[in-house]
Amino acid sequence: MNSTSTATADARILDVPGARLYYEVRGAGPVVVLVGAPMDADSFAPAANLLSSDYTVLTTDPRGIHRSPVDDRDRDSTPEIRADDLARLLMHLDAGPAVVFGSSGGAVSALALVQAHPELVHTVIAHEPPLDELLDDREQLRVKTDEIIDTHLTGDVVGAWRKFLALANIHLPEEAFQQMFAGERDAQTEADDYFQHAHMLRPTTRWCPDVTALRSAPSRVVVGIGEESGGQLCDRTSRALAAELGVEPTMFPGDHIGFAHDPAAFVTRLRAVLREV
Repeated sequence: MNSTSTATADARILDVPGARLYYEVRGAGPVVVLVGAPMDADSFAPAANLLSSDYTVLTTDPRGIHRSPVDDRDRDSTPEIRADDLARLLMHLDAGPAVVFGSSGGAVSALALVQAHPELVHTVIAHEPPLDELLDDREQLRVKTDEIIDTHLTGDVVGAWRKFLALANIHLPEEAFQQMFAGERDAQTEADDYFQHAHMLRPTTRWCPDVTALRSAPSRVVVGIGEESGGQLCDRTSRALAAELGVEPTMFPGDHIGFAHDPAAFVTRLRAVLREV
């Protein structure tokens, strides 16, 4: 596999209730969806390019983020609504049943999709879903999540991100943190950050999967964890989900966003998982 291969992305828009969903299509073959929340389609572009030599790869900006505008920016983006968007996209393209790889909040969206439309998904790979409600310290996590949101809404964006990373137990060098969150940022990044904290974070982390529905669905459910995510919050939530489902976690290269840090290694592992179907 050529780790530097590229593919032309066909950018399109799908009207969905309350939003216009931006999505990209690459390649040909069996359908694989790569989805995040709040990560947009650009976050998955390197991995999508690599996969497109063997698969039709769909990536999207989740509603309210980047190029997927919503009619009402005061409305929460819940996992159920985002799952409905994905279902409409797959039905629009007549692309199911598909493989759906979701990371972070996108993994929660993907699990909600399986619960609502198992006929559209033959394999879901839930990579580090932040399912706080599965943990014994869920009440403390709710309080800290509310503090993140309140801090952002009162105007302290940098402080909100410090609290977010502390809660996630993700440690960045101060120089990297300053570059990512404390420097000059464009209007779109600021708008996406606000929407994430004000309208995505709480409904995503407080969503509780229907374990019975996931176990009984015809879809194969894979729980993915980054090899470098040990001790982080999403490592804990992912292991809790795997235990509830009675499956062994599947390890992927890197950490919470390993698909972006080393897409070639990540795609190599993802291909191996897909061959196990």
